[in-house]
Amino acid sequence: MDLSPRHRLLPAAAAVVTVLLWASAFVVIRTAGDAYSPGALALGRLLAGGLTLGVLCAIRREGWPPRGAWPGIVVSGVLWFGFYMVALNWGEQRVDAGTAALVVNVGPLLIALFAARFLGDPMPPRLLAGMAVSFTGAVIVGLSMSAGGGGSSVLGVVACLLAAVAYAAGVVAQKPAVARASALQVTTFGCLIGAVACLPFTGQLVSEASHAPLPATLGMIYLGVFPTALAFTAWAYALARTSASKLGATTYAVPALVVLMSWLALGEVPGPVMLGGGLLCLAGVAVARSRGRTAPAQVADAAPAPIGCPEPR
Repeated sequence: MDLSPRHRLLPAAAAVVTVLLWASAFVVIRTAGDAYSPGALALGRLLAGGLTLGVLCAIRREGWPPRGAWPGIVVSGVLWFGFYMVALNWGEQRVDAGTAALVVNVGPLLIALFAARFLGDPMPPRLLAGMAVSFTGAVIVGLSMSAGGGGSSVLGVVACLLAAVAYAAGVVAQKPAVARASALQVTTFGCLIGAVACLPFTGQLVSEASHAPLPATLGMIYLGVFPTALAFTAWAYALARTSASKLGATTYAVPALVVLMSWLALGEVPGPVMLGGGLLCLAGVAVARSRGRTAPAQVADAAPAPIGCPEPR
């Protein structure tokens, strides 16, 4: 195995780029969402991302992905590129960017859960305990927004939770695909499939783009080029070189970055109860990802992880 500094640092750098760009997406969605409906914004973002990725594929002369990669590409394209983006856009029209990021960041916990079910990872008691803690945090966020913002805000929290489920399912589906195809192939065709899934919103996109302010349209294009084309490709590159659950843990930094960015750019800061509930969501993720003490004899006798599955973490 290549253990050179370059081999180790490139996936880490790709993860950092992904985290920064995805954090910025939460803020830009809030501004572009004033002019575009959730489905139209998702379709416009995917079209901009697909065009960018298509040009990169042409330059690099990337062909079609191998047949074995298509199931993961299709599932991640529909769920992560398509459904996730629509649900997140819808949620951010009802909750602030920081709260949305806190709720969506239950995703790493769900990644561990889905990886246990579909990739053969173990499901330790801490995972179940973490799920309970994160669920409690999500309930607190929902109740606090119900008291302060009405049923619309509760629906926003639910939409963000649905986005987290789609994000986690997309990551787990994508893991086998990046073992068979390049990161650029997986991202490009996943983005195109997501765009096809969002084609029913074409009429809305055309109508809204005709009278949307220029900053909102530029924000939509930014979402397609940077948080989608660049960040998703960087993510796929890193995912091919590490486990799904380990890489998912890098997104723990996203909510803090989003709160900072939304405070600086939008003047939005989650209220204390909402912030406490969101932090409880993250605490549940931390509990689920923590390791208990293992006796040396148990470590020595432990069975190796199945080939091709993420390592137990």
